[in-house]
Amino acid sequence: MKHVLIRKRIYIDTSVIGGCYDKEFDEWSNQLVVEFIRGIKIAVVSDVMLEELEDAPENVQKRYREIPSENKESIILDDEARALANVYLKEKIVTINSLQDTRHIALATVNKVDVLVSWNFKHIVNYNKIRLYNSVNLKLGYPMIEIRTPREILDEA
Repeated sequence: MKHVLIRKRIYIDTSVIGGCYDKEFDEWSNQLVVEFIRGIKIAVVSDVMLEELEDAPENVQKRYREIPSENKESIILDDEARALANVYLKEKIVTINSLQDTRHIALATVNKVDVLVSWNFKHIVNYNKIRLYNSVNLKLGYPMIEIRTPREILDEA
């Protein structure tokens, strides 16, 4: 029987790529980017993330471009994801100032990624917030979203 490797689809926000140049996070962000480059995992990127990346320093943009297109999956903020993000706001999980964060979570949820990774501990990788996002997801018939830091999802090969 032939063994088929199923690559995990990892939604990344801008903090993951920016983390490649942050002393606190660079080790794990760079390891994850290497896993994307090697095709071990698929980087799921949204138009929301790419828009944020336009304002990032050139070295961060360059690091992102090192990931081959065949190891990236692009998704767009559609009406379904926009509506889900608005429910997160309506439920007061975060304020309107964190609209982009809710859009990342909604995009990852609607597109059924394996995990969303981020270094945003205030609004995304936050135990209490994750529980609230998932309570909304379950109430509306969506699957629970797994949210982790890059450090937690690296292959330990």
